[in-house]
Amino acid sequence: MINFNVPPFTGKELEYMKEAIENQKICGDGPFTKKCHEWIERQTGTTKCLLTTSCTHATELAALLADIKEGDEVILPSYTFVSTADAFVLRGAKAVFVDIRPDTMNMDEKLIEAAITERTKAIVPVHYAGVGCEMDKIMEIAEKHNLMVIEDAAQGIMASYKGKPLGTFGEFGCFSFHETKNFSMGEGGALLIRDEKYIETAEIYREKGTDRSKYYRGQIDKYRWQNYGSSYLPSDMNAAYLYAQLELAEEITKARMDRWNEYKEQLEPLAKEGRIELPYIPEYCEHNAHMFYIKTKDMEERSELIAFLKEKGILAVFHYVPLHSAPAGIKFGRFHGEDKYTTKESERLLRLPMYYKLTADEVEYITEQVKVFYR
Repeated sequence: MINFNVPPFTGKELEYMKEAIENQKICGDGPFTKKCHEWIERQTGTTKCLLTTSCTHATELAALLADIKEGDEVILPSYTFVSTADAFVLRGAKAVFVDIRPDTMNMDEKLIEAAITERTKAIVPVHYAGVGCEMDKIMEIAEKHNLMVIEDAAQGIMASYKGKPLGTFGEFGCFSFHETKNFSMGEGGALLIRDEKYIETAEIYREKGTDRSKYYRGQIDKYRWQNYGSSYLPSDMNAAYLYAQLELAEEITKARMDRWNEYKEQLEPLAKEGRIELPYIPEYCEHNAHMFYIKTKDMEERSELIAFLKEKGILAVFHYVPLHSAPAGIKFGRFHGEDKYTTKESERLLRLPMYYKLTADEVEYITEQVKVFYR
């Protein structure tokens, strides 16, 4: 069976986790956590990075820092993972969903302004498949209406828009290091902070509402409860696992890009025949090969193809069910405007296996079976 995903593993993870144990500092903010912070700050150019226990928690931290309150509204796409909305509805905000673009599957920047009301507090672009949203336009709208931008860049590490890393445009950016992502710590994430004025408050929220981070740096002689907060710190053993992959980030990204390009090249004939659609990458975006998907004619054809591939030993999957159609989406949000593409495109999209150690031979076999299905 060719699995849909195999968590990345470079070989040094166990060595680094053993080192973390021997350091006798396996809780949060140990030596490997600091190494990950420094690596991400260098790679992205962000002012401050803080590892978290998940991208969900990174987004929750961003919502806290953005002072999202009950009655506020946040604009986001419905075609995203539940965490994008959860972080804000937990604070009492209403999720205002807008339609996506059918080419990139990202939020349609042309529909954002019409969804803004006097209650709107933030715009939350989601960089689907590591392909950047139209950030110039989104930042222009945010500045015009004095709104915050919080980027869900869960799939976006090592990807960029017009040369600038994803996650670094808005006030806050959120990465994921879940086992399905390009780099993994099992469960984990990171908050990117653009403006240094938020750093101290972020550290307090992240450390259960205390100023313990300053205490550990020797800036104060004791730490105290300063505000509400929670425990968003991952274990340093998790950070050690992640750091082994960050060290080989270029190699991992190249391997994924090679497989992505092979998928595209081998499936191009089917696309030219009009049987399937392939991913679209705008020329000003550099993606990270987070996923390779195709679009079938409709949901029925997709279901048949999934079943066919499973018979051939290939696990392919569909992706998000649009949030606005889910019970919680109806309860906590509303869809602004027409759902022209969100549901339609979500029912056609099929994700093919993509992971670090996927081989060229496996891609050739997968694409051949897709061709057999259509023949």
